[in-house]
Amino acid sequence: MPFFDAPDFDHHEQVVFAHDATTGLKAIIAIHDTTLGPGMGGCRFWPYASDRDALTDVLRLSRGMTYKSALAGLPLGGGKAVVIGDARRVKTPQLLQALGRAIDRLGGRYITAEDVGTSPDDMAHIATTTRFVAGIDSHGISGDPSPYTARGVFLGVRAAVRHRLGADTLAGVHVAVQGLGHVGQALCEDLHAAGARLTVTDIATERCHRLAARLGAQAVAPEAIYDVVADVFAPCALGAIINESTLPRLKVAIIAGAANNQLATGDLALVLKSHGILYAPDYAINAGGIIRVCREYLGNTDSVDDEVVKIYDTLSHLFAMADDHNISTLEAADARARARLTNGR
Repeated sequence: MPFFDAPDFDHHEQVVFAHDATTGLKAIIAIHDTTLGPGMGGCRFWPYASDRDALTDVLRLSRGMTYKSALAGLPLGGGKAVVIGDARRVKTPQLLQALGRAIDRLGGRYITAEDVGTSPDDMAHIATTTRFVAGIDSHGISGDPSPYTARGVFLGVRAAVRHRLGADTLAGVHVAVQGLGHVGQALCEDLHAAGARLTVTDIATERCHRLAARLGAQAVAPEAIYDVVADVFAPCALGAIINESTLPRLKVAIIAGAANNQLATGDLALVLKSHGILYAPDYAINAGGIIRVCREYLGNTDSVDDEVVKIYDTLSHLFAMADDHNISTLEAADARARARLTNGR
């Protein structure tokens, strides 16, 4: 498998393939850039269709973490870990401990936390074999960063609605939410409380219908979410869901959600702009979680709420910058993140 010529290889500093024969661990850890600090990013546990798919995901995710932390003003670089397998079937404390040993061998260049398929309990198992881990329940306080991610996305939706629709309230704004995991559900709660009208979907049908009944939302099949006529589309599941097949089906004014790497390719940001769709760059809007685990790891969470609130201002600035320079919002976000990396060097 060609590596350095891979489309998503972006001068990553280090990529490690970790295997443990006893537990069956198969993992890839990617460290993208440590200019501003150690690479921090969650551990994703997912049944990838192929090793190539896992490699593509970890390369893209780790790069996104570099830009996310830089844009949020955190003393961190970008890293990510992916474990290949069905978490419901193969995840064990022993396997997580083996992953911890692999992380520990990196000597602090990578710090892990929760992501899709992992939890604070899993982080506690990893912490038995490495100290380079965050997102652990402690002293009765949950280590789950999901509520902070959701809160940041909610604020980002507000910023986008104000910029694109000229509204200072979400009352009556129609939001189509894709993915009802911890972040998606919390986002729906906030949106509902603000008076938004919701259409929701998830591959877990029962979960979707329960939430819809509780919040008075409309539930649709997963594939139907792309055809919903709404003000906002909020992707909160996996990446690459905005692609050549789905984009022509979208009937929304705004895309603002929690999922990482929502665009299959970066050039689609310009296509969205040409269609009049305002895109909230994913690594800007979903930074609440990394803000929380960063401050937890550094031992002081007092500033977390204030830092998450700044996501609103960050996005408002990016939207204005994109308009002023006639560029996509993703180009604006990339430019700001790269400027901080350059200053750090």
